[in-house]
Order: sequence, then structure tokens, then C-alpha cells
Amino acid sequence: MRPHTPDNLDDDDYPAYTMGRAAEMTGTTPGFLRSLGEQGLITPLRSEGGHRRYSRYQLRIAMRARDLVDQGTAIDAACRIIILEDQLEEALRINEQLRQSAGDPRPPADS
Repeated sequence: MRPHTPDNLDDDDYPAYTMGRAAEMTGTTPGFLRSLGEQGLITPLRSEGGHRRYSRYQLRIAMRARDLVDQGTAIDAACRIIILEDQLEEALRINEQLRQSAGDPRPPADS
């Protein structure tokens, strides 16, 4: 039997990780995470003491940015790529919802 955990720990958007832990988990540095915030890619919540707190979703984005930077992409370009990918994914999701609500029998196009 699993012990009961608070619902917020299962929430991908819950800011559970300190900057140090987030840097460790993503294989980056605190400075890299701060630069992602400066570029507008991720915006960590702040604790009452003013410390940055990151969610699992934000950590996945940071790892994607790290991968692009490791491949030679400038950090500002990597952030823009990820933002555009996210916007495209959201647009495709909305498109599919609209198709379904309109009763369009066509399957979604392969992406």
C-alpha cells in the first residue's frame, strides 16, 4: 500500500524544486536557469522568502533548452525555438478540438 501524498506533489505545475535542486536535476547551473527566466522561457514562482521555485514542467523545458544549447544553439535562439514549438503544439491541439466539435470526420494530419 502506497502512503498518501498531497495532490500538489502529483501536479506537474507545482513549484516543488529549489534553484539548486532544479539545477542539479537538469544538469545545468543556477545561472543558466536564471538566464532562461531573463529570456522569458520560464518564470519560476517565488517562495515567501523570495527564493525561486521550479515545477517539473519548467524543468522539462529547461532540459530542452540545455539540449539545444549543447548542440550549439545560442540561448536566446533556443528559448525562441521552444516558445514557438509550444505555440505550435497548442494551436494544433485547439485545431483538433475545433474539428471534433464541428463533427469533422477527417483524421488529424501527421505532424
